[in-house]
Amino acid sequence: MKSLRSALSLLLLMTATAIAQTAAQKSFDQLKNLTGSWEGKNTQGKPVQVSFRDTAGGSALMGEIIGQGHEDMISMIHLDGPNRLLMTHYCGTGNQPRMTASTSPDGKTITFDFFDATNLATPDAGHMQRVVFTIVDANHHTEDWTFADHGKEMKELFDLQRKM
Repeated sequence: MKSLRSALSLLLLMTATAIAQTAAQKSFDQLKNLTGSWEGKNTQGKPVQVSFRDTAGGSALMGEIIGQGHEDMISMIHLDGPNRLLMTHYCGTGNQPRMTASTSPDGKTITFDFFDATNLATPDAGHMQRVVFTIVDANHHTEDWTFADHGKEMKELFDLQRKM
């Protein structure tokens, strides 16, 4: 009887561990809920369109920014193991900053911060430094992008509604 209880306890513990999601996995799932087309305005009140699609068998989320007055930009978001969520931003400046995510305690704000880049001429050359996704509800989110260039930061806020 005692060994049966021990076996059941072990089985329950293993099941709970398998079911439990890490913060990175929860954030990734939250961002996957953005799949679809979005429209809104940028900081200057100009129209912007953003789309998200699940790709690579569900292991990546591709975001595309359209309508910013230069080449479209792509961001790829994916898990790096169970505990780290990464974004690679393919920027119109020709570099590819990589950022790692952290999540607010309520799970509604996911912040990606720069940690390295490819094709970055010098460490202070212009590149995306940070992006903050705030999920307001299922049909409204904001994206707050920070571009750093030689010590100066420029911010761009997108206020987006889901296209119906």
